[in-house]
Amino acid sequence: AKTANFRSVPATYHEQTDVGHGRVEVRRYWLVNDISTLPKTQNWSGLQSVAMIESERHQGSHTTHESRYYITTLTGEAKIVAEAIRAHWGIENKLHWVLDVTFREDDSRIRRGNAPTNFNTLRQLSLNLIKHARSNMSVKQSRLRAAWNDSFRFKVLSQQ
Repeated sequence: AKTANFRSVPATYHEQTDVGHGRVEVRRYWLVNDISTLPKTQNWSGLQSVAMIESERHQGSHTTHESRYYITTLTGEAKIVAEAIRAHWGIENKLHWVLDVTFREDDSRIRRGNAPTNFNTLRQLSLNLIKHARSNMSVKQSRLRAAWNDSFRFKVLSQQ
């Protein structure tokens, strides 16, 4: 589809431009709803369409290009898929920010084997437990208090 510039493949198109933080980003979205020509679609339960996103980012004199592909259960217009993808990444970015502020995740030197995934899972579990402890402190303060205070740690872990 891409090599034919989507001329021979029915696809919907949407374009978005964002300006801010010293950069301009243009995202182009194509959504192909006809997946009948794709092989092995039965391997993807509920698959309805395929999306491609091209991102072009201009920051000063530097320009980067990136292409991403998605399979989805959504159908219809590329704009709907664009909004869903942007919402998903907004949630991901917000969660990463909280994990970084609370656990200094970006400073982690854990890099080998399954350790990064395992520690990320533990951090997310800890974050959820701390948030449910309903303290009037920040998440970071609650984490430190749980480390230093046995009764507060018990409250966090037992959800009492």
